[in-house]
Amino acid sequence: MAVDEPTNQDLTVIDEDAPGPPIAVPDSGDAGEGGKLKMIIQLVKKCFGVKDIAAMRLSLPASLLEPMPNLEYWHYLDRPDMFAAINDSDDPFERMLAVVKFVFTKDLKFVHGKVCKPYNSVLGEHFRSHWDVVPATYSSESTQSLSSLVPTSFDSGNAQAHETSSLKSAKSSKSTFSSLSYKSKTGKSPSTAATSPQPFPGVDEVNAQMSTLNLANGEEPSPVRVVFLCEQVSHHPPVSAFYASCPDRHLELAGIDQISAKVSGTAVRVAPGEFNKGLYLSITGGAGQGERYHISHPIAAVNGILRGSFYVTIGESTIITCEGGRPGQKFRTIIEYKEESWLGRAHFLVEGVIYTVHEGETECNEWTKVKHVPHSRVVAVFDGSWRGNIRWRRVGLGSYPGGISSVASSPSPSHITLARGSISTPSASKTSLEHHHDGDYATLVDLSVLQVLPKVVRPLEKQLPCESRKMWAKVTEHLLKKEYSDATKEKIAIEQKQRDEAAERKRKGLQFTPIYFEQSMEKGYSSLTPEGHAAVKEQLKEVPPIP
Repeated sequence: MAVDEPTNQDLTVIDEDAPGPPIAVPDSGDAGEGGKLKMIIQLVKKCFGVKDIAAMRLSLPASLLEPMPNLEYWHYLDRPDMFAAINDSDDPFERMLAVVKFVFTKDLKFVHGKVCKPYNSVLGEHFRSHWDVVPATYSSESTQSLSSLVPTSFDSGNAQAHETSSLKSAKSSKSTFSSLSYKSKTGKSPSTAATSPQPFPGVDEVNAQMSTLNLANGEEPSPVRVVFLCEQVSHHPPVSAFYASCPDRHLELAGIDQISAKVSGTAVRVAPGEFNKGLYLSITGGAGQGERYHISHPIAAVNGILRGSFYVTIGESTIITCEGGRPGQKFRTIIEYKEESWLGRAHFLVEGVIYTVHEGETECNEWTKVKHVPHSRVVAVFDGSWRGNIRWRRVGLGSYPGGISSVASSPSPSHITLARGSISTPSASKTSLEHHHDGDYATLVDLSVLQVLPKVVRPLEKQLPCESRKMWAKVTEHLLKKEYSDATKEKIAIEQKQRDEAAERKRKGLQFTPIYFEQSMEKGYSSLTPEGHAAVKEQLKEVPPIP
């Protein structure tokens, strides 16, 4: 979202390239929760009728900002150990199941953390980080992976020594672990923008949980490195490109981040923007070599605006499609987020199916809900809460190695039509599949006990001027000290510099060229440039911080 946050109108800078005049909200002078709520309600009123808030320029008081760069906030690796485990199985069904687990855990910050507004990214800004994690261990016959219950990207003997917030003072010269939020022992979620180090669970607790893991041959598994790189490649509209990889597991993840937002009633509806076509996950070696997974985005809504108690709900569906790899039967997944009632509390319900598809058929592209999938295609079902426990079970033989779908001989059977009728609850769709019962339910993933794993970011003295933390260091420092006027001035200075550079390019007839990603976004992702590949290799070689 393109945003400036002046504390008074004298600091407002006109952006000639913006699609319309700025929507300004004056600072109430009250930095407390009551003052913030009043300003938020004023902002919502002014946004009524705006087609796309994300494309507009908003003038917010600095006190409403979260002291965190936007590019650091938006990534899909809250659980990089789940990502790293996707290619560990020789069974294509288990790989799809691993992708489903990754999808449910990639945005864990919205389960335990609070909804917040980070800094607006400026053109050419970039962020890079990495994780050293032990891939999650599980099989399709097991319940919740025990290794996913605790952080595996740190030395349990020094669990508390390294953890710092991403918002720690910019004066720090050490590589820091950072996380958006952690679930405390009492079940409460600390602020997303913690201003002091947030401890991991106690060392004794971590060691006790780790001792329950089923480690191969009694040996502790070796960690692997997952790296992440993103860059702001467009300002109007605001668009960033990202890339992540785990070379030890032959995994790559890429995509474009762009949102469209609109006030709808008392909520803000958030949908993918024009260039945001989802996540593209590729397996470049190992058992799943050649497989490509496309993961679409659902629709989200930020609720609780009038009460000042924000929470996220999700609607519509996420579709996971697998292509490429070995010839033969493929799997496709529908994750359907159930519509919330207008009355009462939100339930965050979800249900889904994994089903078989065959090369060359296109009929399945029309299936976007659970009820659309013919029963004969379904190989697994799951349901639960995307903020809690999700259970699953097999249905039929098609999910087993060597199993054959009942429609394998007819890639596009004419006798199968889309299921009719309305399914109002998750239990209703499960009932319709009961005659395919093939086993008891097991836990797919329990999000209530998972924690966001901390990232490692290189120290400020090693960062380039355009790296997020380095660029916003002074703004962060002032916000943490509640020096909102000074924070605003630093923020405006950064964005004015961007406008001056844009004006100079326009005067010379030049176009902005990203450094780390190719200009093209039509594919739904941007390829890395030679500089991008070099930045990724640099992260892979980064020496871990000394405890």
